[in-house]
Amino acid sequence: MKKMKTLLVAIVLFVGATSFMNAQSKIAHINAQELIESMPDYKAAQGQLEKVQKTYDTEIKAMAKELDTKAKQYDGEASTKSDEENQKRFQEIQGMQENIQAYRQQALQDLDKKRTDIFKPILEKAQATIQKVAKAQGFQYVLDSTVGSGVILADGKDLMADVKKDLGM
Repeated sequence: MKKMKTLLVAIVLFVGATSFMNAQSKIAHINAQELIESMPDYKAAQGQLEKVQKTYDTEIKAMAKELDTKAKQYDGEASTKSDEENQKRFQEIQGMQENIQAYRQQALQDLDKKRTDIFKPILEKAQATIQKVAKAQGFQYVLDSTVGSGVILADGKDLMADVKKDLGM
């Protein structure tokens, strides 16, 4: 009887282990970067960001032109002014240069924040849709097959068409 129990336990363990080994995880892949860049929201956001960047560029160019004009004027008048006056003008020019540099730094920070604010909902939408489609099709894992993401071979199911369809594209 004890041998029978042992044999039965061994058979159950063998069957369980075999079925566990045969259970396969369903894996799919998608090029997330390509998906995001093809979304209409992304294109609109990109245009919005470029518009803000052009505004900053225009403002910086105007400030630089004003600085250049004033520097040329002060340089041309330097011989007719006192050392004290020239020193004040030199400090004014330095102050303008520092202001331009500070504005440029602030513009870069503002652009980074704007980029994050604009693209975050788009990235979240893409990720949620990928997860929704993958779950609906029974996939347990979805790998990002974007170049440089670490996926060497992407020969399984590509979810791109299904995700685009779900997004209405």
